[in-house]
Amino acid sequence: MDARRLPARHGVLWLLAGFALFRRHPPLATAVTFAYLLIVIVVNLIPKLGPFLLPLLLPTLTVMLANGFRAIERGQRFSSETLIAGISAQQVGLIRLGGLHLVGSSLLVLGGFALGEPIDIGDGLDEAEAMALAGDLALILLLASPLLMAFWFAPLLAVWNGVGAGKSLFFSFVACWRNWRAFTMYGLALVLAGGVLPGLILVVAGLISPTLVAILSVALRMLLIFVLAPTMAASVYLSYRDVFEAPAQPDA
Repeated sequence: MDARRLPARHGVLWLLAGFALFRRHPPLATAVTFAYLLIVIVVNLIPKLGPFLLPLLLPTLTVMLANGFRAIERGQRFSSETLIAGISAQQVGLIRLGGLHLVGSSLLVLGGFALGEPIDIGDGLDEAEAMALAGDLALILLLASPLLMAFWFAPLLAVWNGVGAGKSLFFSFVACWRNWRAFTMYGLALVLAGGVLPGLILVVAGLISPTLVAILSVALRMLLIFVLAPTMAASVYLSYRDVFEAPAQPDA
């Protein structure tokens, strides 16, 4: 597999292109994203079994989500068969990926427990506790990064490119490593769009009127749920397309 190395600006372009793809068919993009999130939530809530079932299902759910956005981008007729296209042919590979995801997630959870006793934030945090919490979160993020990199493209490589489970994890990790600048910009753009800008808007609104804060808080929450979430889902598909699929040749 040939993974292209993209410039850092592509991390921002993935989000912008994801929003543009969302705008092509907002109801369908929102429905596909919410169906994915609903399944994730419902499975995770299954007593005792949920946390074990979810990692097993995530590769298949990721492919279904990407199938939906690929169909939107190509203007294809949408049906249930669209979402499951290619999955049955690569079912074994997806099951193996799910098992590996379960193993990796379990190791990550064990690593989180090994960090020490949880900090009680019920009564607030003093400076030392805040620093300790920030350090623990940074360490967890560091531990989770290899797992995230390995599985970012792996399900799509397995189904769309017919790559085995182990190779798909390897190619995904290498592709993310080669494009670390783009993914860094992608993460910063997400933080800016989903956290910093809404926070600044609410701070400014608070200086004007408490009523305005309440109104904007609801509006921003709706935007994050109904716009940013589908945009993020679309950007995952678009990042795969940019890294692994060659652009269409212009007509002569």
